[in-house]
Amino acid sequence: MTAWLEDETSLLTRDPRSCVGTLPPLRSQAAHQPAEVTPAGAVWLAGATANPRTTLARWQASPASPGVLPCGTAFDVVSVPSLFGRRMLERLWAQGPGSGPVATHRGRTLLFATPGTAQRLPSLLAWEEWGTGAARPEGGSRTLPPVLCHGTGDAVTVPPLTCDTSAPGPQWVVAPDTRTPWLPGPDVLRWACVRAARSAVPPVSDYSIFPPADPGANVYDVSRRR
Repeated sequence: MTAWLEDETSLLTRDPRSCVGTLPPLRSQAAHQPAEVTPAGAVWLAGATANPRTTLARWQASPASPGVLPCGTAFDVVSVPSLFGRRMLERLWAQGPGSGPVATHRGRTLLFATPGTAQRLPSLLAWEEWGTGAARPEGGSRTLPPVLCHGTGDAVTVPPLTCDTSAPGPQWVVAPDTRTPWLPGPDVLRWACVRAARSAVPPVSDYSIFPPADPGANVYDVSRRR
C-alpha cells in the first residue's frame, strides 16, 4: 500500500471536501501498517457524507473508531461471505484489473464499487442464474452465497482510519489511499463472482462409470491370500 503522504499540498486545496487542518495528527502514529487509511483516502471516504469537514473532524478526534457512511454517492458496496470474498479478490488481483478499497466486517467481505453498481449487479447475476442462490457454473452443483448490494439509501460500517488487527470489529484489507481510488464496476464484479464460484466447484465429476457399491456386501481382506 502507499505510504502515508509526506506532502500536505494535496490536502490544502481550497475545496469544499478538503480536510484543511484536520488530518496531520493521523500521520503522527509511530508505525503505519499497510491497511491504514492515508489522509487522502480519508478525504475520499468523508466525501461520501453531506458534511465532509464534520466527518473529518470527528475522525480526527477518534481515529480508532469505526464509522458509518452512506452509499450511492462516492461508492457502492458489494458484500459477500469472507471465504467467497477471498476467492473474488484472488481472481481480481491475479487475473483481473485489481480491486478498490476492501474491508471485512462480521464475517463478510465488503468490496467498494462504482456508484450504481448496487442497481446493476443483481440483474447481471440473475442473468447468470444467481437469483435463487443456486447457480450451477460449469455443470457443478453448489449452493452459492448471497451477494448483497448496498447503494443509494443504504449505509455501511467502515473500519477505523488507524489499524489494529487485534481489535474486534471491521478491518481494512485494502485501505483507501488516494482521493480518487479506482473502483470496480458491475461487469468486473460479475466476472469475479463467476470465477470465484467456478473455483469452488470440485474438479472431480459427480458422475461415475462404475455402479454404486452395495452397502450390504461382505468385504474380505485378500491381500494375504496365496
